[in-house]
Order: sequence, then C-alpha cells, then structure tokens
Amino acid sequence: MLEGNDIPVGKFNHDGSMPTNTSRYEKRAIAQTLPNWISEKCIECGRCTMMCPHAAIRPVVLEEGKKKPKSFETKKMFVGGGEYRQQVSPLDCTGCGVCASVCPVKAILMEKAENIKDKEIANEKFAGGQKLFEIEDVKFVKDLQYKKPYFEFSGACAGCGETPYIKLATQLFGDRMLVANATGCSSIFGGTYPTCPYAKDEFGFGPGWANSLFEDNAEFGYGIAIARKEQRKNFINALKNMKFSKKISEFVEIFLKNPENHVKNKELIIKLKQYQKGHVLKNDDLFLFNNLHLILSPSVWIFGGDGWAYDIGFGGLDHVVASGENVNILVLDTEVYSNTGGQTSKATPRGAVAKFNMSGKTTKKKDLASMLMTYKDVYVAQVSMGANPEQCLQAFIEAEQYNGPSVIIAYAPCVNHGYDLKHAQDHASNAVRSGYTTLFRYNPNLPEPMKIDSFDPTMEYEDFIQTENRFAILDQVNKQNKKTLFIKSEKDAKEIVYLLVDKQKKTVTDITRWYKYEEKK
Repeated sequence: MLEGNDIPVGKFNHDGSMPTNTSRYEKRAIAQTLPNWISEKCIECGRCTMMCPHAAIRPVVLEEGKKKPKSFETKKMFVGGGEYRQQVSPLDCTGCGVCASVCPVKAILMEKAENIKDKEIANEKFAGGQKLFEIEDVKFVKDLQYKKPYFEFSGACAGCGETPYIKLATQLFGDRMLVANATGCSSIFGGTYPTCPYAKDEFGFGPGWANSLFEDNAEFGYGIAIARKEQRKNFINALKNMKFSKKISEFVEIFLKNPENHVKNKELIIKLKQYQKGHVLKNDDLFLFNNLHLILSPSVWIFGGDGWAYDIGFGGLDHVVASGENVNILVLDTEVYSNTGGQTSKATPRGAVAKFNMSGKTTKKKDLASMLMTYKDVYVAQVSMGANPEQCLQAFIEAEQYNGPSVIIAYAPCVNHGYDLKHAQDHASNAVRSGYTTLFRYNPNLPEPMKIDSFDPTMEYEDFIQTENRFAILDQVNKQNKKTLFIKSEKDAKEIVYLLVDKQKKTVTDITRWYKYEEKK
C-alpha cells in the first residue's frame, strides 16, 4: 500500500494501454444497507438488474435440485425449468437503493449491511462458481438481465443515472465495442487508473475504450470508426489473395461468406484460438492469427455528457453526424456540467439554478434532437430508462442496427438535481409523466420515421420540477420571478412536443390530450 511512487515506468504497458476488468478487485464495501431479495414476491422482470448503477445485483440460474447453501434461497423460474435468484455483490454494492425503489412488487428490501453482509458474501462466492445462463437474442428487459454486463463496479456516485445506460450498451454490444469517451463523469468513472470497470468475458472479448479530450471526442470516435473500417477492408481483401493451410482455409472461407455475422464470427475466433494452441503456424496462417481482432465487425460508440454534446463538442458532433458514417452517439444528459461542479450547460432548462445562473436560467434548453433530425438520415431517440425501460432497450437496439449515424439522448438523473438518488429512476419516470421530457424514436428507415413513445401526462409539470432543489431553491434566490420562469419552462417543454408531432405529420388538435392549453398561434 502507498508504494506507487516506487513503481518504475518500465513496469507500465509500453503502448500506454491499461488492463481492463480490474474494478472487480477493489471490493470497496461502502454500503450501509444492502438489498435483501424476497423470492416469493419476485416476478423475474429484471428491472433491478437493468437499473442498478454498479452492476451489483444479477440473476443466477441453477439446475433444478442442484445442491446449494441453505442461505442461497431460490425460486422456480417461470420459463426454462431452472431455479432463479437475484444475487447481490455485497462488497461492490453502494447501497443506493435503486433496485428496491424500481421493483414493481417490492421483492427487494434494503437491510442493514451488518445483518446480511457475511451471508451474502458466501452466497456470492457460491453464485460465482455457477455456469452463466444467457439469452443470445435480447428482445425484452426480462431477457437483458441474463446478458453479461461488460461494465461493472465503477466508482460512480451511488444512484448514478448515467452508468445504467453505459451498462445497457455493453450488455448488448460489449463483446465488440470500441468506445470514444468525452472527458467528464463518464471518463472519470470509466477510466480512473489503476482500475477499469470495462470488463471482458472468459474468451477475452470486451470493449476497447479510450478518452481523448473534451472538445474533440466526436472527431476522435469518427477517426476510430474510419480507421477500423479501412483496416477490415484491407484485411478482407488480403485474405482473398493468400494461401493458407487446409484447415485454416476452411475457417477463412466461413468468414468471407459473411464477414458481418457477429455471432458466427465470434464463435470462429474462439475456434481459431483453440486451433492455435495445438499447431505451429507458418507463412500466411500467421497473418490471420496476428489480425484476429479484425474478424469481428466493431460497434463504434461515442459517449459523453451534455456539456460535451450540447456545448464544447457540439461542432464536432454536428460534423460527425453530417458525415453519414455508421457511428453510435450516446449523450448522457444530466442537464448540467456534472463532473466539474454543476455549471450551466446549454442542456440546462429554463428556471433551473446552477453555477453561472444562480438566480435561475432565463433561456430555454437547446433542442439538440430537433437540430439533428433536420439531416433526415440520422437515427435520433430520446429515452428515460426509469420511465420506459422497454422503449430504452429498443432504442439502443435500433440505433446500433441503423447503418448510419445514430444519436441517443438519455435523460440521466444526477446528484446536482438535488434529490435522493435512491429515487433516481422513479424520478426519471416522473420526468416523462409530467411532460418535462418526451420519449420518441426517429428512424429514417421507416415510412413514418417519427414515433412518440410518451403517454398522456398524468402529473402537473410544476409539481414535478418542485421536487428538485435546483428549481425549488428559486423561493430563496429569485422568488419574484419564479412563477414566470416556471411558466416559460413548461411552455418550452410543450413546444418540443409540437415539433415532434409535426414530424409525425399530425395536427395540433391530435395532441390536445397532451397539454391543456391554447393551440399554438
């Protein structure tokens, strides 16, 4: 301990890379309360697993009748015939309570850590020795819980609203992801040396991650996408003109028939690695094995917060979107510069108090989504995991499948908003219920690209924003203008809906159910 200054430079990787899958060694043990799973209540929906900010609670499936510790309580699976359990990792859990708050049947209760920690440590050890149950084709949230997260145990805030989106992306595409990450919260909890929360599986597959600067992240990710595309093109062309040994030729032929079949090509790499162990490789065979990483077609993602996407990196983001390149952009929208202390960004809504706007922001939030949709060939989605996890899941799947630029704007609860983050996902739900944010998916591949996924508002707009200290504090700092700012803030949100409805080719009267106010002049 505390001997870092004695480590010589030569001990570090010479190419500047750092090993992944290392956050699992930290075992911070900071939780004062831990989730206690109640088997008879659980409906196996997977919401707790999906929304856990630190990937600290996951399902375990045993064969029926398998011998297990007495404390390892299970229930019969609804489908599949196995025995199901939600297992917490007690030394990695932060005790935020999100899992308990999002459970629709209250099958998770938070208990004092001192009462159940030792039992759960033993249970987790047993669970870790079991073969993982996986579903390859994820269509619903209940399927997602069985996919390995390639992002786990980060140092993000307890209850963080950003990490569940990153975790979701890695569960779907993590075995072939290349990530360019803007500086900000996501780069700090994503790459704080010496531990890394990006993980890999037993075959060595996992995300490649890099952080350049705050202002050039979109261009950085764009360069990664172009470079890998050219590398693969040259690799595939080279394979067509080489002479391989008989067995290797069979492998190469399988690959060249469908170089974009990710599932089959992953299986092919595993077989090639097994073959490599028992054979001496020569000549052109060596070329193939030196470039195994090019067999998988990458899923390129560009991560960053609203300070990057709406402000400092907007020019680059706009350039990359306009290029038509097949990249996926995830905007983690906390509506404020979270990492640097809560300064106003162009994503900060009117009326919110933040640094540089201590009397409440007087201008509206930048409508990034509408700006991007003017290109007509960009997939754009706005999601809120707590409000509609299925819509969120589908948006990620559709964005990755779209052959062109895609942008997901993810509403992310943040400590800077000023409420208890154990209610983060419930709060994200209320953001949609009140009309504060609107869920939609704009897919240029469809005859009618715009699909609004929000339901009729069932909560008053002002009732919602008053639950956040950044709005409620106006009573102390700018009481005389509070009502005016709130009215304008609500009008801003309504105008967004009108723009979305217009893109859906409907009239204003079609959405009178949305808001009870006069039609737009």
